[in-house]
Amino acid sequence: MISEITLKNKKHKFDLSRTLDISIPLKFNDAQPNIYDADKAVSKPCEIGTFIGDTRLGGSCNFEEYRLIAHCNGTHTECIGHITDERVSIQKILKDAFIPSTLITVTPLKANDSADSYNPVKNADDILITESSLRDELKSADSDFLKGLIIRTLPNDDSKRSRQYMNKLPPFLSIEAMKYIVSLGVQHLLLDIPSVDRTFDEGKLTSHHIFWNVKESSHYITMESRIQNTITEMVYIPDEIKDGIYLLNIQIAPFMSDASPSRPLLFSPVK
Repeated sequence: MISEITLKNKKHKFDLSRTLDISIPLKFNDAQPNIYDADKAVSKPCEIGTFIGDTRLGGSCNFEEYRLIAHCNGTHTECIGHITDERVSIQKILKDAFIPSTLITVTPLKANDSADSYNPVKNADDILITESSLRDELKSADSDFLKGLIIRTLPNDDSKRSRQYMNKLPPFLSIEAMKYIVSLGVQHLLLDIPSVDRTFDEGKLTSHHIFWNVKESSHYITMESRIQNTITEMVYIPDEIKDGIYLLNIQIAPFMSDASPSRPLLFSPVK
């Protein structure tokens, strides 16, 4: 099915019959990505009296109980409620069905190889996604397709589907990189890392605060806060999906929570 959209009087066609899924399927009780050595996502048959929800154990159907930590166990989409006292729900925030987006690939740098900064002060072993790396990839970007920005980091391989990030801490965004993203008007940011911030950052979540325009160290929403923005973390983008423009659809569970497991789908342009 070919769909045509018009952005600033320019027509674009996309193939909605072919989906490019960039989520990491959550395999309960099996290999899955993990940050902070959090408990794995697990499932077990529900037992109520003599009923057991497992056909292999004599039950009439499969009826399972699931336990997961959305922020730690795989692909998830979060909203401003992640850092605020007010309990804002991703189910209420994410309204966009089709998001004109751009996919880029960047190589993070050792902290000492970049003048970019971070708060708290960057460590020598930090790996940064820098402003210059983003500018290099976005210098010819179509501004109509920057409502969503999808960042793939190098090296890129299938191990991201089950990587234990405490074994080797992942890269994160510098202050300058996140400010640049905000300056572009990006509302939906997707990355293949566990967080836009450093894994251990004294609880500052500097890049989260910049993206949602919440004052440093504050947990309060103001009139200036970018409340409609979302961040999706721990996606996986195979190499065969090329950099360029796409229509993005972010599917979430209708959880009344700050984050939900999610399934971002890309639709390719048709020439």
